Amino acid sequence: MRQIFAIALAGAMALPAIGWSETAGELTVTGEGEVQVLPDMATVTLGVEEQGDSAEEAMGKASARIAAVLKALSGAGVAAEDVQTAGLTLNPVYERARDDVNRPPRLLGFEAGNTLRVTVRDLDALGGILDQVVSEGANSFRGLSFGLQDPSMARDDARRDAVADAMARAALIAEAAGVERGPILSIGEAGGGGARPEFAARLAMADGGVPVAPGALTVSEQITIVFALEQ
Repeated sequence: MRQIFAIALAGAMALPAIGWSETAGELTVTGEGEVQVLPDMATVTLGVEEQGDSAEEAMGKASARIAAVLKALSGAGVAAEDVQTAGLTLNPVYERARDDVNRPPRLLGFEAGNTLRVTVRDLDALGGILDQVVSEGANSFRGLSFGLQDPSMARDDARRDAVADAMARAALIAEAAGVERGPILSIGEAGGGGARPEFAARLAMADGGVPVAPGALTVSEQITIVFALEQ
């Protein structure tokens, strides 16, 4: 079950934009809200790189390896729609002379690569999946990121915190200015919504698998509210 921890933003943090138009009798305040939530999915970019004397040999080796990796992913329960080819490469490999800069490089062979972008929706199985694909020949890892399958609940909680923050800021500013905070004239989202990684919260590791620390994600939102001011 996903755990959500709401964080009340203290006034000691950097203040968001605040505008006060004395002639219009309005106060504009931007509130910020954040929640921390444990991720429930991961996206890993992995693949194979193989060399051969010819382009055909290099590509054949890479294709055989990636087929074994795909079979391992399927056997681990990763759905076909969660596996996407992210790149194919085929490049010549040259030997460059160090003692004679005028001598043209000598062709040694070719290197072929096949990269996959894999979504893992069971983080408890992630370590074991990584271990399996390595054993099947995956020798290139380009990135690992954690996320939320459905971030809407976390974003809604962050919005609520942002509204409460804006209301509190407006009340404080109006009191300090010797006026009354009036009704809301307009309200809208000012941005946010991004999920960024935070502290390491737990370790996901299957038996004999690669240890992985998912950590936690922080989802933030900003809400701008325009208040009328009353004397």
